[in-house]
Amino acid sequence: MMKKFLLASSFALVLSHGLFAKEKSEELTQSRFESLTKLTQVIGTVEKYYVDDVKLQDVVDKAIKGLMQELDAHSSFLDKKSTKEMSIQTNGEFGGLGITVGMRDSALTVISPIDGTPAYEAGVKAGDIILKIDDKSTLNMTLNDAVGLMRGKPKTKIDLTVVRKGENKPIKITIIRDIIKVESVFAKKIDGDLLYLRIASFDKKVTGKLKEIIKKHTKTKGIVLDLRNNPGGLLTQAISVTDLFVDSGVIVSQKGRDANDEEKFYAKYTNTLTDVPMVVLVNAGSASASEIVSGALQDHKRAIIVGEKTFGKGSVQAVLPIVKDRSENIKLTIAKYYLPSGRTIQAKGITPDIIAYAGKTVTEPSNEFQIKEADLKKHLEEELEKVEDKKIKKEVKSGKDKEKEKVEKKEEDKEEIITKEDIQNDNQINSAINILKSLIIMK
Repeated sequence: MMKKFLLASSFALVLSHGLFAKEKSEELTQSRFESLTKLTQVIGTVEKYYVDDVKLQDVVDKAIKGLMQELDAHSSFLDKKSTKEMSIQTNGEFGGLGITVGMRDSALTVISPIDGTPAYEAGVKAGDIILKIDDKSTLNMTLNDAVGLMRGKPKTKIDLTVVRKGENKPIKITIIRDIIKVESVFAKKIDGDLLYLRIASFDKKVTGKLKEIIKKHTKTKGIVLDLRNNPGGLLTQAISVTDLFVDSGVIVSQKGRDANDEEKFYAKYTNTLTDVPMVVLVNAGSASASEIVSGALQDHKRAIIVGEKTFGKGSVQAVLPIVKDRSENIKLTIAKYYLPSGRTIQAKGITPDIIAYAGKTVTEPSNEFQIKEADLKKHLEEELEKVEDKKIKKEVKSGKDKEKEKVEKKEEDKEEIITKEDIQNDNQINSAINILKSLIIMK
């Protein structure tokens, strides 16, 4: 009798669980149906009663744009025009300014100007907030719309009005658009036995170029890796670049909505090229892939990070089609990056081990010109004679000597070195070199 009672109770329990699950599923379906009905009702009401005559397609597009914009700063709707522009940017040359921008606290912000581009030469800086593009305000403007306005035909003019930290009023910067070509990697020598590596962006050729450079400079005692104003690029390149310097362990992991759905990327011993001491330079313009590299090297204690706090862009976007011919898409945030220690980059960035601000190196003023007042007249007369003498010598210098000077200058340029003048004009490089030299001594 007891056994029958237990069986009946168990059956009743299973039945109740089944009914509860069915009831919950029906409630969820009803809730989804009500939500979709609400959206359809709003779209229909706008189409019917809005003061201006708007087509249904335009209303739907605006609804999608608003949805993407409300999700986060990096998700967006790519209509036919935006999809085409993205294709041009990915596959070929285009007329533009040479800046990477993003939304920070709903403001259109310069992540970084790209080396040697019109924006860089015009003086645009990382962290600048763009108030106006020509005469159009950027308030409530989408990121894609802003990028579309800034891109245009080469040799055409554009005015950016920016707000910059430390400046009392907005700055107007005039830029002439040009074809954007980026030299993603280049190298220079420092004091003969140190190597300066600059990565401007993480395109598909970065790792290959770095390998060539490192293999060429086998006697290098230390490396300064400059990731300042590097807006990022391909995740695969960030991983493979880090792998050149790290023997083993996690480089970066990627987590989506489901915490269990985690993808980890590991370093391989066979890919490591060098174990010399390293210093990595970063600033507010270092974002995404450059934060993965600097953060991973910091977590593995493989390098000292010097400079200023980075931008804090650690989310993963996927471009997903919403029509069959893929002419319209959504760019949707699907995951976040996590560093080997488990910390996230998103909105936090990488804090350098040693803070060093941009600007000229502070040096002690020269005392060579300290003379007594009684000697001043005589001294100035002697200096004037020297100037006159130099002028005469310069006038009689042969064309052959001048040609020799030009050849020597060209040879010096081919050396590709960081000069003393470069170091004096860049406090962050100066700090990096001094720290690197200390690491070499301590090794």
